[in-house]
Amino acid sequence: MSTIEDVARLAGLSRTTVSRVINNHPYVSESKKRVVLEAMEELGYVPNSSARSLRNQKTEIIAVFIPRVLNPFFSQFIESLEIASSERNYQLIVCQTQYSKTKELKYLNLLKTKQVDGVILASLENDWSKIEPYMEYGPIVLCNEFEENAKVPMIRLDQAFGGYIATKHLIEQGHKHIAYCCGGNRSNVAKERERGFKQALAEAGLPFDENAAFRDAFNIEDGKRVFRELKELNEKPTAVFTGADEVAAGIISEARKHGWNVPDELAVVGFDNQAITELLDPMITTVHQPVCEMAKKAMDVMIDKINRKIYHSLEIYQFPLKLIVRDSTVSREIVKV
Repeated sequence: MSTIEDVARLAGLSRTTVSRVINNHPYVSESKKRVVLEAMEELGYVPNSSARSLRNQKTEIIAVFIPRVLNPFFSQFIESLEIASSERNYQLIVCQTQYSKTKELKYLNLLKTKQVDGVILASLENDWSKIEPYMEYGPIVLCNEFEENAKVPMIRLDQAFGGYIATKHLIEQGHKHIAYCCGGNRSNVAKERERGFKQALAEAGLPFDENAAFRDAFNIEDGKRVFRELKELNEKPTAVFTGADEVAAGIISEARKHGWNVPDELAVVGFDNQAITELLDPMITTVHQPVCEMAKKAMDVMIDKINRKIYHSLEIYQFPLKLIVRDSTVSREIVKV
């Protein structure tokens, strides 16, 4: 069985350097990391994680909190996070809160009891005052979700801009009565998208119709329900902004079932740019979120906080959003032009 000394000998480096690579020490050059990893692979050397954890007082495990595993955005986010964590010799565990404040706090005990080295919050159910005390036990990084009062790293998007560009696009297509969908009032992400939505309406001199606002739409079935409620309104919207591609897909599916033409009778905008947007007919206009890049940055920041043991530090990393125009808001003939 190969030892760390064998790896050092084959790599032509000191045992200390090899140990630093194995333990993700921040001050090792990429060339030396590559040489060590190649030597480890050639020798079939696997570090003793238990012994390493005892020495470093680390579990080499990071937890990520998400509301729903089945949401395509979070599924892609988890996959990207796992790849990033594996590259750094960390394991990732997924905690599904299902929008429960109780479950969120229960999972945070993993940090308190030192079962994980850090927590990435992709959703946030409790007030920050309930979350902050857990930072005594390790780093917390917010990714996707954000909190203005938190003194922690945040990897976020300009959600107000996303809501704005999607709504402005609908207005530019001539729509004056636009329905609004989101997944709840607690999320700051949803609040910011609604702010951008209202900003675009205000600039165009259009009112916000509270009767056409649906703030409990999370998935495909919710989207179907939203359409059924929407079609019963006395003043029917001609377009709808949704906070998720799943919801948009449900609306389009139910609209077609009832003989409505999308986009001629109802234009639909999604959010996330998930695979489902290109599988439906019509394909869904949506707002692209750079999920993979966000996940990688979140893991980079988390590893840095674990190594440096700096937990209370406000850092904001903001990624761009982009509108992807497809057939659900503009007829095929116009899109092709």
